[in-house]
Amino acid sequence: MTLMLAAIVAVMTLPSVGRAELNLELKDGVIEPLPFAVPDFVAENGGAGEYASQIARVVAADLTGTGLFREIPKNAFISNITNFNSPVQYADWKAINAQALIVGAVTMGSGGRLTVKFRLFDVFSGAPLGEGLQFGGTTKSWRRMAHKVADAAYSRITGEGPYFDSRVVFVSETGPKNARQKRLAIMDYDGANVQYLTDSRSIVLAPRFSPTGDRVLYTSYETGFPKIYVLDVATVGRRVLADQPGTMTFAPRFSPDGQTVVYSLSRGGNTDIYKMSVSSGNPVRLTSEPSIETAPSFSPDGKQIVFESDRSGNQQLYVMSANGGEARRISFGKGRYGTPVWSPRGDLVAFTKQNKGRFHIGVMRLDGSEERLLTASFLDEGPTWSPNGRVIMFMRETAGAGGSSSLYSVDISGRNLKRVKTPGGASDPAWSPLLK
Repeated sequence: MTLMLAAIVAVMTLPSVGRAELNLELKDGVIEPLPFAVPDFVAENGGAGEYASQIARVVAADLTGTGLFREIPKNAFISNITNFNSPVQYADWKAINAQALIVGAVTMGSGGRLTVKFRLFDVFSGAPLGEGLQFGGTTKSWRRMAHKVADAAYSRITGEGPYFDSRVVFVSETGPKNARQKRLAIMDYDGANVQYLTDSRSIVLAPRFSPTGDRVLYTSYETGFPKIYVLDVATVGRRVLADQPGTMTFAPRFSPDGQTVVYSLSRGGNTDIYKMSVSSGNPVRLTSEPSIETAPSFSPDGKQIVFESDRSGNQQLYVMSANGGEARRISFGKGRYGTPVWSPRGDLVAFTKQNKGRFHIGVMRLDGSEERLLTASFLDEGPTWSPNGRVIMFMRETAGAGGSSSLYSVDISGRNLKRVKTPGGASDPAWSPLLK
C-alpha cells in the first residue's frame, strides 16, 4: 500500500500524530476515502440484539461523516460475523475491497448494563490493528460507547486524536427573524440527545465550555443588559459572573485550567478585555485602548490570548500575553477579521472574515501566514474547534427576512462541508473536550 496519510497531512500543513498502518489515498488533491466494513455487532445474549445493530450503525456514521472513510454496504458482504472470537476470513473481505474491518459484540448484563467489545483489522495485511477494547455502561449510554469504538478506530487508522465522544453547546432558535427566541441547548457532536439548559424568556449568546466540560459560560440579557453567567451542566444551576455595576460584560471564555475567565467589559462607551479568577471574582484589566477589544481566546498553554480589535481602523486579530501588555497584529489580508479561536493543537487560529459582502470561516498560523478560507456564504461566523483540532463547526445564516440559522462543520482542509442536525434554528456552537 502507498503512504497516503502523510500526503494528506502535508496538504493540510498539519503535523502527523502517531503512526498509521492503514492509509488514505490522495489523488490530484482529492482524498479517496478508505473503504471499510462494519457488520452488525454480535448480540451475545438476550436483550443485546436491539443495541448490537444500532451501535454498529453509529460507528459507521461517525467514520463516514469525516469524509475520510467509505462504508461498504452489507449487501456486498461475502461472509458475515456471527461469533466475535471466530477467525476473520480475510479473503472474503479483500474480495470486496475492504481495507479495514470493524468487528464488535454486545452483552446485556444485570441491571441493564451493556458491555461492548470491538476489534479492528487491517484486511490487506491480514492482522489486527491494535488490541481489542471493551467498554461498559448503561443502556442509556449506548451511543457514547458507539462513539468510543469509532474514536478508537479513527485514531488507529489516521494517527490523529479522537473527537466523536464529545458534545456541543449552542443557542437553539425559534420564531421569525425579527422576533427570534433563543435558549441554550446541548447535544452530542452529531446532533443526537438534545437537552435544553435555559428557557427562552431572555436572549442568550456565546456559550463556552469549561476545559472539563461540566460548566458553561454564556451571556444573558435577562436584566436588560449583557451579563456573564456560569452554568453547571449536570444540575443546570447558574450564577452571575463578573457582575460589575454600570458595566456590560460579554464574550467570555475559560482558561485551559478552568480557573480563570477572560471576557469583554464595556463601560462609558469603551470596551476592553479583562480576566477574572473564577474563585475570587477579582477583575484584572488587560487592555486599555480607546478601541473595541473583544472575543478573547486563550492559547492551549494559557500563556497568550488572541482577540479582535479595531485599533487599526477596522476589525483585525491580535495576540498578547495572558497578562496583558503590548499586542501584535496577526491578520493582514483584505477585509475584516473577528471571533478568533485558538486551535487545541496550538498551531492555528480559526476566525470569521468579512470581505466584499461575503463571510468566510478561515484558519491561519500564529504569525498570520498560510491563511486559508474554508467557507463562503451570505453569513458564516463563530467557529469552534473539535477536540482534536481537525474539524471546525460554525453558524451559517441564510439571507432575507425569512432567513434562518443552522450549524455546519468543515474539515480544516476545506473539505467535507456539511450541515449539523439540530431540531430547529441554531447558532453560536461551542465544542466540548472529549468526555470522560
